[in-house]
Amino acid sequence: MTRAEARERNRRALLDAAFQVVSRDGYRARLEEIAERADLTTGAIYSLFGSKNGLVVALVADYLRPHYEEIEQAVPAGLDLLEAVDAFARYYRRSCDAPDARSGLALQTTLLDMALHDPDLGSQLATSIRTQESHLTALFTGRSHDAGVVTSHQAQRLVTALRALFVGLSQSVILGLADGADEQYFADAARSLASAVSLIDDGADAS
Repeated sequence: MTRAEARERNRRALLDAAFQVVSRDGYRARLEEIAERADLTTGAIYSLFGSKNGLVVALVADYLRPHYEEIEQAVPAGLDLLEAVDAFARYYRRSCDAPDARSGLALQTTLLDMALHDPDLGSQLATSIRTQESHLTALFTGRSHDAGVVTSHQAQRLVTALRALFVGLSQSVILGLADGADEQYFADAARSLASAVSLIDDGADAS
């Protein structure tokens, strides 16, 4: 095994261990336990991630990256805005039934708690999440809608609104509080939101 391969193996082991410990303990998560689960030392954490916060930020990016890659596959080019939003909504609803849906919700809840306890970490997490969500903004930008095309600024506003909608709905579904919230329900709610939000533009086009 090369040095680069060993480094990546250690990085992967620490991220996997961090997912388990951070999901359970939040800001109380101990680096010693994470390192022990990965069969490494805390020195390896500092070497690879710089700090506990660095590890948590890397964990979030690692968790979100495949999620956004799957969204891009689920929402093909050539769809207009409402069709793209429909496909996105149906993907999000299906993800609520995934085997790891509950562990994902546990991680999201824990990360929010950590961010509230540590404003510096909260700022770093916000930056990381915005970077990932830029892929969604790009995914909706330029799609046809209402005899025009969606600007990057409109797409960004839409992504913010859709995130709020889907986070709330998905939590309710996973916790068993949203009877009847099937794919069609998600799609109808998202289409209604997109029809309004995508047309609101204060003139500050980021494209």
